[in-house]
Amino acid sequence: MGDVVNLRQARKKLKRREREREADENRVRHGRTRAEKQAGALDRKRAEALHEAHRRERPGDEKA
Repeated sequence: MGDVVNLRQARKKLKRREREREADENRVRHGRTRAEKQAGALDRKRAEALHEAHRRERPGDEKA
């Protein structure tokens, strides 16, 4: 004789697995987390500031 299964719980478990599978696909599809995006933006900002600091002439400076 088989085990007694509560169909309501089985449906909920199946639905949970489906949502988790979809979430995994979305994580792969859409890439980085918010923290990774913010860290990347900060790195870009620092690199740009360093680059600008080493310019010989600033944009808008007039030559005499």
